Amino acid sequence: MDLLLITGTTLLPEPGRDMLIEHGFVAVRGNTIFRTGPMEEIGGLAMAATRVVDGRGLLTMPGLVNGHCHAAMTLFRGLADDLDLATWLNRYIFPAEARHVHPEMVYHCSLLAAAEMLLSGTTCVADAYFHESEAARAFARAGLRAIVAQGIIDFPAPGVPDPADNVRVAADFLEQWTDRSPRISPALFAHAPYTCSPATLNGARDLAHRFGVPLFIHVAETRGEAAMIADPLGDSPVRHLDAAGILDGRTVCIHCVWLDERDLDILAKRDTAVITCPQSNLKLASGIADIPAMRRHGIRVGLGTDGAASNNGLDMFREMDLCAKVQKLHDLDPVAVPARQVLAMATDSHPLPGLPRGLGRLAPGCPADLVLVDLDQPRLQPFHGPDLLVYAASGGDVHTVLIDGQLVVEDRKLLTIDLEETMARVRELARQVACR
Repeated sequence: MDLLLITGTTLLPEPGRDMLIEHGFVAVRGNTIFRTGPMEEIGGLAMAATRVVDGRGLLTMPGLVNGHCHAAMTLFRGLADDLDLATWLNRYIFPAEARHVHPEMVYHCSLLAAAEMLLSGTTCVADAYFHESEAARAFARAGLRAIVAQGIIDFPAPGVPDPADNVRVAADFLEQWTDRSPRISPALFAHAPYTCSPATLNGARDLAHRFGVPLFIHVAETRGEAAMIADPLGDSPVRHLDAAGILDGRTVCIHCVWLDERDLDILAKRDTAVITCPQSNLKLASGIADIPAMRRHGIRVGLGTDGAASNNGLDMFREMDLCAKVQKLHDLDPVAVPARQVLAMATDSHPLPGLPRGLGRLAPGCPADLVLVDLDQPRLQPFHGPDLLVYAASGGDVHTVLIDGQLVVEDRKLLTIDLEETMARVRELARQVACR
């Protein structure tokens, strides 16, 4: 089996711990990490390597995990800025989706999102949208590892003109993508407790259990969300979902900005994970998720960008920086969520069920999903430690990316897709949006 060797690199084996190997190596055999260590321990690997990547001036770390995204919404980037969530959704996004979301759009716009994520160091994404078979095709072509969740909602949606078919269409998607691609895992996305009835939520839960896949749902994103639920089973969105039997260890709740102690207790008891999206929450003035409170309750918390229409970018370095800083402001505590914890959140796959074990670490036997960051940048010098990756680095500093042992970005160039062609196709689609 071919052996790829990264030599002379600064090695960050496990984000969240400050251990650095300043002159190290990583050996990748097939799709897994074979060995890591300081260069003086490289031994005969240098002679056995079939490919050598010069890591001098580069930091090698686990790839970033984007815990929540609507990739195809790159088409709507900048379409409706500086609005509250309800106005943004109901007056702009939902109508734009009704007119412009179709399979071709989802494929090309998801491919553009994949390019943006790969070039900025994201190796795994949890995506949620409609026509998700096309998103899955795009991610597979790009070489991105992905959990791809088909949307379920109680009104006519792209690809599901009759809401009565929403669970059936989702079941067809799961049938199509289960065990189809080693890097693509299918899942379900029930949009929100105010857009999915208890009956729809139960149907989504039962389907998720039948296929053993994650169920994603937007929860407690805004202060007034409880009042938007038509048939409440509880007096908060979390308590509503719990009464409906939706929350368990395979449920992933997105946003969770407005939680009280009872909500936190429920999420912890049900072993339900949370993905926070600080850029989106601040831009839409939804609020700030209380990550320290979640961590005190033992809740698994990951980090996501949300879609490019509400972020407006998919750079996880940018997301890390804001996440760390806004948590300090929330509690007026400079160590509320230290940079090393945010870096661990951004590389941690534990909040996302079904991913291969070992993601987020560079150790023998772990999946070879890794990123090389160019430290030879003015903003990253001097490099006193990994905190600088959160507070100073950007996606533009990413030099090389491997996923499942495959080089997908090398010397800042995408190797899997034609970026110019992809951007041209999305610009063509955007002209149709602009003329409306």
